[in-house]
Amino acid sequence: MNGPVNTSSADGLRGKSILVTGGGSGIGLGVADLLARSGAHVTIVGRTEDRLVAAASTITPGDGGSITHHVADVTIEDQVHQAVAAATAVTGRLDGAVACAGGNETIAPVTQIDVDAWRRTVELNVTGTMLTLKHSARELVRGGGGSFVAISSIASSNTHRWFGAYGVSKSGVDHLVQLGADELGASNVRVNCIRPGLTRTDLVTVITDGGPLLEDYRACTPLPRIGEPEDIARLARFLLGDESTWITGQVINVDGGQMLRRGPDFSSMLEQVYGEDGLRGVVAP
Repeated sequence: MNGPVNTSSADGLRGKSILVTGGGSGIGLGVADLLARSGAHVTIVGRTEDRLVAAASTITPGDGGSITHHVADVTIEDQVHQAVAAATAVTGRLDGAVACAGGNETIAPVTQIDVDAWRRTVELNVTGTMLTLKHSARELVRGGGGSFVAISSIASSNTHRWFGAYGVSKSGVDHLVQLGADELGASNVRVNCIRPGLTRTDLVTVITDGGPLLEDYRACTPLPRIGEPEDIARLARFLLGDESTWITGQVINVDGGQMLRRGPDFSSMLEQVYGEDGLRGVVAP
């Protein structure tokens, strides 16, 4: 997808086996691409084989690296177990994992949230990350240590009005990471978390294509550009590599500084759906 990487940064990952969930698109694909170009053996995981095959075809691994895929739903424990086993089998051990799979079905005022959509969102973001940590950490411990990185969101640190379960569930991911770091440090397993800000992916083109919502994002971001998947991938590579071996339990924003200000104002978009009164919680009896 992109050109050569800095070899001094890549040396610590060359030959390592790393699992990336949600690797078929967006941030997950960006992470997988940079890791593979850095010489890692990367196994991307997702629910749709065609998407994984297409994603893998865009990646040209660097010296010592490879890219493979495994179909799995991160909310189904046996499938996660099998995905971790597949990544481990590439070299006979697992050195790292990145939990990127996530999403949101609950953009609505809290008084109008669909409960089933709430549960599916929490299941994907929290339970999916937990299952990925549970099964990858077992292999990392057996191998004498390693690194786990979860992808959270700016929505967990700054309220995003009308985002429903998303920010709430990502806050759960943040705490899960801290819990895992505290428990697994004795086995030399590091557990950290990245909180991206607005990052250019297919899921947010309605924002990044321009308009008042994008301008509002710029207004509440000290470095007012759209993030790129590689911005997130660079920190993931650092946290997985040999230069971060005394870093664990951290939740790090990669957001252009937006955490210093506020979450975005989606009223220009959502008022058309729920009305001004609906956005402040009014529901007809």
